[in-house]
This record gives sequence, structure tokens and C-alpha cells, in this order.
Amino acid sequence: MREAFSENPGVAGVVRDDVLSALLSTIRLSGSLQFCFMPTGDWQTDAAPALANLSAKASGTMPFHIVVAGSCWLKTEGEETDLEAGDVLVFPFGTGHQLGAGRDGMLVLPTRDLPQKPWREIPVLRYGEAAQRVRLLCGYLQWDGLSFAPLRQALPKMIHVRTRAVNDGDWLRATIRQMIEEVDRPRAGGVSMLPRLTEIVFIEILRHQIMMAEPRSVGWLAALADPALSRCLSLIHDDPRRDWSLEDLASASGLSRSALADRFQAMLSTSPIRYIRDWRLYLASVALATSGQPIATIAYDAGYATEAAFNRAFSRAFATPPATWRAMARA
Repeated sequence: MREAFSENPGVAGVVRDDVLSALLSTIRLSGSLQFCFMPTGDWQTDAAPALANLSAKASGTMPFHIVVAGSCWLKTEGEETDLEAGDVLVFPFGTGHQLGAGRDGMLVLPTRDLPQKPWREIPVLRYGEAAQRVRLLCGYLQWDGLSFAPLRQALPKMIHVRTRAVNDGDWLRATIRQMIEEVDRPRAGGVSMLPRLTEIVFIEILRHQIMMAEPRSVGWLAALADPALSRCLSLIHDDPRRDWSLEDLASASGLSRSALADRFQAMLSTSPIRYIRDWRLYLASVALATSGQPIATIAYDAGYATEAAFNRAFSRAFATPPATWRAMARA
């Protein structure tokens, strides 16, 4: 039975989807900022936009750009890419980049030209007098999911999705049109609606990236492609509170304890038990940010007998005590 399972690609695909579903269900943006950027003629942005201007917490702050109309170019790490309407770009690690049109155009600094918050409407920044404009919806996403190391290691420095080339991208394009509608026709609640629409787009872009990425020999995506490891990961993500033992996981995965431990170490540079601990701590970080549960309850759900032990483990993993993490999220 175990050999048959390991050779069944259909089952492997199902458990892979289970792991992705468990991950995506935990995604919550802890903050975001959006503005509309409309330059004309030849122009270029600064090559290294300053995240510090927009967020005091640089870690997990991801710039994004949606090309709504027109075309422009992107330069990052010495490479140039042509962008067209419908393209979506996300930089998970805040990688420096430059946008522009033409050559040697005027320098525009949209992040520095934004008005002081709070905003009653989404800012629209216009540069130049020409009628033909490039239009971009830009901003920053604050997501603490990058604190989960296996996912962080699986993401590239830049995610680029051409929605016009995505087979099932109609609804994604419709969501982007709704975002622009909220900018063009401000209505009550528009400033709070746009972050929610941005979150939907981000989740879909992230799912597309994970599903379309080429499996590698090591890393989280490689583990999802391995039948035994994907089964093990599915069990962990499906029931993270269970008191899993290495023997339980090995038996369910169709491997010996030593084989499972060796394969985990080779592909994920960690052990199954440490992976469980890291996933529980990540779930605890989500609970701290999104719920009013007492820290003692969150500690128990994360598998810690005492709040003090949980505080120490959380502080080591996130470089921030749980109470401070919660206060930052609420702020």
C-alpha cells in the first residue's frame, strides 16, 4: 500500500493542494498602502525607492505595481523588462527596482510626493502635460508570512504575472478594474475597500506563483512535489495542534523514521518536529495579530505548557515578544 501511494501522482497532487490551502488560509495583510501614479513623456523613478518613507517596519514590506494603462519598462538587478497593461509585479523582499519610459527622462519620486496621511481619498500623482499617460496602481503590502522560513525560501525576488496571459485571469482583471473604480469614483468606505481588494489580488498572485514555479531539488516546493514529504506536510498543516511524533509521521508517510528525518533535512534543512514548531509559532503570530485570544491560550494551542516558555520561543523566532508583536499589529 505504501509503495502504491508513493507512485500515485493524483494523490500527491491532492495533498499538495491541501498544504497550499492551509497556507493560503492563514494569509492576512497586516497593512497596505495604495496610490495611483500617472506620468507622461519620458520619465524614470529612483532606482532604490525608500521603504522607510512609508513603513516603519521594513521587514515584510513588499512594493507592488499594477500596470493599468500604457506601457513602461522595469529595471532590476541589471535586467530590463517591458511591461504592459495588465501586468502585476510584487517584490517579496523589497528588492530595489526602477520604472520608466523612454530614455533619460525626468526623475519622478512618487513615494516622496505623497501627501501626509490620513487620506480621505486614494492619492493620484500626475507628472507631465502630455495627454498620453502611463497609469500604474502602486503601493506596499505588509505581510508577516515571510517570517515562515520554508515559504520565504520558496519565493523569488520578483513575482511578475501577465494577467492577459493567464487562462483564468478574467476575474483577476475584473478585481483590478474594481480597484481602479474605487480610485476614479471615490465613495464612502473606498479607502478601506481598496486594501481588501489588494489582499485578494495578492493571494491570487501568490497562489499562481507557487503553482507555476518549477520544482527544485531542494526547498519547500521540492518537498511538495515529493509524495512522501507532501503527505507528511499535509498531515502537519491539517492538524498542527496534534501531538505528532516522528514515528506517527513516518508511518503515515510510508518511510522509516530515519528516512523521513534524512529527507526532511536534505530538502528543507530542518527536522519534522522543528517544522511543526515553526508552523505553530507562525500560526501563533497570526492569532496574535488577528484575534483577541489571551496569550496563554495561544501559547497552549502552539503546544507550550507555560506562557513563559512560549514567550521565549516566540521571541527567538520573531525577535519580538508576543505582547509587543500584538501591539504592533494593532497599531
